[in-house]
Amino acid sequence: MTAFLAIILAASEPAAEAAAESGGGIEDLIPHLTELAVGFIAFFILFAFMAKWVMPKLNAVLEERRDKIQGEMEKAEATRKDADAELAQYKQQLASARDEANRIIEEARKTAEDLRKDLQARAEQESQNLVVRAQDEIRAERDRVFQELKASVGQLSVDLAGRVVGESLDPSRHQKLVDDYIDQVAGLGNGDGK
Repeated sequence: MTAFLAIILAASEPAAEAAAESGGGIEDLIPHLTELAVGFIAFFILFAFMAKWVMPKLNAVLEERRDKIQGEMEKAEATRKDADAELAQYKQQLASARDEANRIIEEARKTAEDLRKDLQARAEQESQNLVVRAQDEIRAERDRVFQELKASVGQLSVDLAGRVVGESLDPSRHQKLVDDYIDQVAGLGNGDGK
């Protein structure tokens, strides 16, 4: 430090002598040695004060601020990651819900189709039963009418033959002839003997 002051003093002396000899205003531009020494000492004291008390406090405040910002950035990053994870979870739940809805719809379609087939099979079975019952009723009615017709035709033919011949015929013998004739006619009519 003293070496620096000595250099400054040595440099300023020849300049001050030269300025004094020229008699001009250059001496006003060159600071005096005492001003330089006081300025240097004041600068050194201010620098030491700043280095000892202000800079550590300033560094601490800046460090605290940096830590706070870093913490907030980490917290924001963690929040973003949590939000991304929740979004992925919601997307998965939505996809799962869609799959479940599609499965339920497909089951409902299958159930409806099974129900339709079951109802259709029942309706066909009922219609076949109705047709069979109707056919049975028709056969029974036809047989009843045929028996009544056979009896009526037999009686009419006996009455008619009695009028034609003019005498009474044996009803049992005549009935046998009429039955045989009706059986022959029935056999020629539809080919199945009815």
